[in-house]
Amino acid sequence: MDRLIQIKGLAVMVNIGASDEERSEPQRLLLDVSFVALSQPEELNDDLSTTIDYHAVSVYLERECQAHPWQLIETLADKLSERLLTFFPLLWVEFTVRKFILPNAECVAVTVKKEAHYS
Repeated sequence: MDRLIQIKGLAVMVNIGASDEERSEPQRLLLDVSFVALSQPEELNDDLSTTIDYHAVSVYLERECQAHPWQLIETLADKLSERLLTFFPLLWVEFTVRKFILPNAECVAVTVKKEAHYS
């Protein structure tokens, strides 16, 4: 059995953009992240230590987004998904970044899916 954990619409403020001017002020991005824990015990016994703490994931993502300026949402999605796989015991992660930059579009988004490679 796989339990899919999802965080949808996590709002983060990020200095991001192709130009210095665009990166000069933080922009609101929305993050969607889906993941499956490496360990999947049949019975969780209502014990947080038997699964992934999604609050800890959200705090980690917010901190990483604000760690330094980014140019591309593609790079942000790649790096954050890689870091989640490194920092948390996950089988895989799917990560979407939504940016609200085009005046005639709801958003621009990029999605990446990465699997863990455990030896």
